Amino acid sequence: MTAGADTLAGRLAAVRAGIDAACHAAGRDPSEVTLLPVSKTFEASVVAEAAALGLRRFGENKAQEIQAKATELAALGLDWVVIGHLQTNKARVVARYASEVQSLDRLDLAVALDKALQAQGRGLDVLVQLKTSHEDSKTGLAPSGLPAFLRELKAFSALRVCGLMTIAEHTADEAQVRANFRELYQCRDRAQQESGHELARLSMGMSGDYPLAIAEGSTEVRIGSSIFGHRNYKTEPSR
Repeated sequence: MTAGADTLAGRLAAVRAGIDAACHAAGRDPSEVTLLPVSKTFEASVVAEAAALGLRRFGENKAQEIQAKATELAALGLDWVVIGHLQTNKARVVARYASEVQSLDRLDLAVALDKALQAQGRGLDVLVQLKTSHEDSKTGLAPSGLPAFLRELKAFSALRVCGLMTIAEHTADEAQVRANFRELYQCRDRAQQESGHELARLSMGMSGDYPLAIAEGSTEVRIGSSIFGHRNYKTEPSR
């Protein structure tokens, strides 16, 4: 029986079909692109429903929301991924509950995370977030600072640098959006040659622009509303 289009299962199936179609249009194998469902602001019960459909990793903006959901859903053994701007005073929470941070963008955060992880005897996958758009609301490391930052990160043994992340400009100009994604891809290629880091992963593309990201080389798309539905930001917990 086919799931209805207005159900979580139906929306998930539509997103997966959309990823496949975008990959084929770009001449890529769909197996090259991972889906990261973004569950920020949605209740733990919704995440549990998604987990029942086979999803195991979930993207969240805030450390406190990860802590609350990880605690409530501990029996499910889910992985939690930080995708939002992270304050250094949340490093201990992230070190305990998260499996990955995709928004590492500055040295003081690397220091705080490594210290907290060392205390817990854990390691953490990290992606460096670059700011490839010109919007003031976007955060991230300037692309020009990436080579030096990657060299600095070699000092932190608890941080496993796996790739890069970016958020494109919020615009209807597809050429501009693609340029934001293309810059991340080009930064990755240059940085791998200069730093010695293997940066296999490129996390870029969300509900409104993931086909463009896939066309520009994304290896992971972060999809929230297209899977979970409309968000009510009034209920989002504070940092």
